[in-house]
Amino acid sequence: IRDEENGYNKNLFCIPKHYEEDLERVFIPHGLILDRTERLARDIMQDMGSHHIVALCVLKGGYKFFADLLDHIKALNQNGDKSVPITVDFVRIKSYY
Repeated sequence: IRDEENGYNKNLFCIPKHYEEDLERVFIPHGLILDRTERLARDIMQDMGSHHIVALCVLKGGYKFFADLLDHIKALNQNGDKSVPITVDFVRIKSYY
């Protein structure tokens, strides 16, 4: 996204009431995020070949993205011509600084 990007009008989306006053525009629609997450899963599967995948999730902020990404990888594992072993682990970080 370019810095000068205006985003999308918030009236084009279903915004929860508690965010209506705080939100001006939507820069990345949910569907685009899902599409890019699926593309990332495909890239990971292609780059890893038949190597074991170790997936590490940073808890709190990253769990939803991590779960979506793993769902896409699992679907590719089940529906593809090869199956790659996956190990999942979690780490909790006290501070991001």
